[in-house]
Amino acid sequence: QRRWFASATREENSVELESPGPAVPEDRRLAFKDDVLPFSAFLTDNFGRRHNYLRISLTEKCNLRCQYCMPEEGVKLTPRSQLLTTKEVLTLARLFVQEGVDKIRLTGGEPLIRPDVLDIIAEMRKLEGLKTIAVTTNGMNLSRLLPGLKDAGLDLLNISLDSLVPAKFEFIVRRKGFHKVMEGIEKAIEMGYRPVKVNCVVMRGLNEDEILDFVSLTETKPLDVRFIEYMPFDGNRWNFKKMVSYQEMLDRIRQQWPNLESLPGGKADTAKSFKVPGFQGQLGFITSMSENFCGSCNRLRITADGNLKVCLFGNSEVSLRDSLRSGASHEELLQVICAAVGRKKQQHAGMFSISQMKNRPMILIGG
Repeated sequence: QRRWFASATREENSVELESPGPAVPEDRRLAFKDDVLPFSAFLTDNFGRRHNYLRISLTEKCNLRCQYCMPEEGVKLTPRSQLLTTKEVLTLARLFVQEGVDKIRLTGGEPLIRPDVLDIIAEMRKLEGLKTIAVTTNGMNLSRLLPGLKDAGLDLLNISLDSLVPAKFEFIVRRKGFHKVMEGIEKAIEMGYRPVKVNCVVMRGLNEDEILDFVSLTETKPLDVRFIEYMPFDGNRWNFKKMVSYQEMLDRIRQQWPNLESLPGGKADTAKSFKVPGFQGQLGFITSMSENFCGSCNRLRITADGNLKVCLFGNSEVSLRDSLRSGASHEELLQVICAAVGRKKQQHAGMFSISQMKNRPMILIGG
């Protein structure tokens, strides 16, 4: 059962945690009531950010080789014995949900190539308090697996698609499969997923000339096309000149659609959302590089080998796998998590510093 709860009155601006349990640093004893209560102090950092969103990477393997994600020479995969087992994935999911996480996103690698992905989703669906189960996928296996995914309890889908030109798609992902991805998108719409999110990493000289074509997709389809600023990770040869900023993309779109409307967003939304009036779908921008959203970050990540990352761009990690396999109790695991969350910085180092920092390739972090 949850060990720490918060209660608040309308007159109070902050709340104190009630019941005793594993020690939490004195300066972490206050938590803010902007979100639904109760919640756990173990997932609240020193800046008052409550982390109710957990991303779990199910595998380091992928059936594509996207240029911004995987180094051209490939990556050295972690031995299978050092990856989280199904039982360990579910144990950690249960622990985080008990402490207030209400959204879990399964990532990779490519999560849909993990053989037991349907079983994992079905078991997560049983967790009381978990409102949303999402998957980020490259879409290659989506059409075939989608009926099973929906039956298992999948709520949301993000599908990666970086070009609408088959030959260019193959160049960017270093594999064939454009039509499989498009088939998966259509299948998701057909099966009632609303919205279907389409993630496009924009890279100068590769696909920035397709921005308007992607926006046009939202005219007749209930898609949420999200343009992602190109981000630096080990091995992806990032440089500033390749990055197309949010403002540049927005200016280009407004030249075509001057009446583009800004949409209201939630406190912890990563995307700045817009809509062309009369279009079925909408579009958004993930502005990690030009306008970070660290101040409202509510996300934590667990890598496929069981490391907790409190920031996508931070190179600090702590092994939850090792704690699990050493027989750590529920309380001891919470102490490890609490300490990691407590070390989370107010914001990431900025695009130029990040590009010089040692970090994992994106494929070994989890998208």
